[in-house]
Amino acid sequence: MNKTIAVIRGDGIGPEIMDATLAVVDALGLGLSYDFVDAGLAAQARCGELLPQATLDAIGRHRVALKGPLTTPIGGGFSSLNVELRRRFDLYANVRPAITIPGTRARYDGIDIITVRENTEGAYGSEGQTLSEDGQTAQGVIRITRHGSERIIRYAFELARRERRKKVTLVHKANIMKTTSGLFLKVGRDVAAEYPDIVCNEMIVDNTCMQLVMNPQQFDVIVTTNLFGDIISDLCAGLVGGLGLAPGANIGTDAAIFEAVHGSAPDIAGKGIANPCALLLGAVQMLGHLGQIEAAARVRDAIRETIIAQDHLTPDLGGVGSTADFARAIAARLDG
Repeated sequence: MNKTIAVIRGDGIGPEIMDATLAVVDALGLGLSYDFVDAGLAAQARCGELLPQATLDAIGRHRVALKGPLTTPIGGGFSSLNVELRRRFDLYANVRPAITIPGTRARYDGIDIITVRENTEGAYGSEGQTLSEDGQTAQGVIRITRHGSERIIRYAFELARRERRKKVTLVHKANIMKTTSGLFLKVGRDVAAEYPDIVCNEMIVDNTCMQLVMNPQQFDVIVTTNLFGDIISDLCAGLVGGLGLAPGANIGTDAAIFEAVHGSAPDIAGKGIANPCALLLGAVQMLGHLGQIEAAARVRDAIRETIIAQDHLTPDLGGVGSTADFARAIAARLDG
């Protein structure tokens, strides 16, 4: 396989879990090449910028990036480096799988949910945000478009069809937010009509959260707007053991960035005990995106087998292993 990917090692525990992840990916023998670039605090220390143009150019050139967690300093500049990357490359689809792995601190068995979140508009848009001169009133604009709604909902249905899933749940608040969420729901109904082979369910967001806690096995693919998707995807991560097992893909037409969705955890940085699973599972998503379906399945199975065997698990998973030893245990199973 002749492919180079941009790699952002990240801040805090980022370099440790990235090294572990790449060691596992390299064990597959796919011949991937890496173009290491900087963002976040590491970039600021090296070149005085949080998001250097060279990094943006590399992502645009390679069209695929694997990213460790980044820290956005408090103060001026970007409100979020992740949001800025999504905006720059129009990464409209945020795809967050939540799958139960036996041997973890999962709350439920048999969870296999994919949350597809619109990533570029909605409540997280910057337009219309104002604060009155007296500091007493803040307001913002929630902007939902037919184009943005259609492409994310169509992405969810295409994903469901490709992965042979049976149901897509449209999550909304159209009973109250009649224009914004109402438009999303209307577009969802129109798109769903084009996929008669897939069951389409509609659910108000507050009921969705309750149902996820009471009976999460009823869900298959969830598609929703930016703010709701942000909340729901973290809720789903909590069902299967937390953000340490939560990967994320940010997909656009011309680029894709794969990541661990947890933070940089500076309190344990450098201690060699960080769990690399979230970034490893992000790499699994990346491999699938590159068409390496069998390789992706091999890594996913190796992670699962290593956790079930309690082999060199990191402390958050109940073991006493190091990041590097855990990764070596996973890589060893790829040879078998």
